[in-house]
Amino acid sequence: MIERSADLAQNRPGDAVLKKLVELEPNTAKRLFARWSRNRDVRSWASGLVGERFTGRRLARLGTQWKVLHAVQWSSGSDIDHLAVGPAGVFAINSKRHKGKDVWYGDRAITVNRVPTRHIAISQGEAKRIARVLSRHCGFSVTVRPVIAVVHAAKLTVKNAAPPVLVVEAVDLSRRLAGMSPVLSADQVARIYEVARDARTWARG
Repeated sequence: MIERSADLAQNRPGDAVLKKLVELEPNTAKRLFARWSRNRDVRSWASGLVGERFTGRRLARLGTQWKVLHAVQWSSGSDIDHLAVGPAGVFAINSKRHKGKDVWYGDRAITVNRVPTRHIAISQGEAKRIARVLSRHCGFSVTVRPVIAVVHAAKLTVKNAAPPVLVVEAVDLSRRLAGMSPVLSADQVARIYEVARDARTWARG
């Protein structure tokens, strides 16, 4: 039985980002205009919050066979933006908002307006870490696929035919996940979700 205080199913998309934003800008009225703040860090976190909330709304369109968690925090203080568990598997989803920019994904890296990022390496590392934790607590091997949900980009180009990280426009996310072939039984989905929603699972991850 999961105690209410430890039940991550209560988390809303962007909760961890909002917490950081409140630290940076305690004034409630000013936070309403945080995306236009003179403070670069405030603008960045505010943009991230918009992205995670947008991705969360798209994930809410998945059917009842799917279970989704948001803002899953590690003991270090970092968090998993979104974790989706369903017939097609387990997906660790990072929201990346690059409003009005050109996003290009080749074999190994993502560039934003031709500037290289570490999005792919970070997503792969996170997925492996999540898989280790879930496998240990579930009692069977759990594979986790990394996903990057690109929000509000002017253009997204994916050149790799079989990319190790699924990079997709957030607007198409639920359709892409729901359209994949089943790999998990309903019992496996239920067990993984039961473990994942318990904050204590991630306390020593």
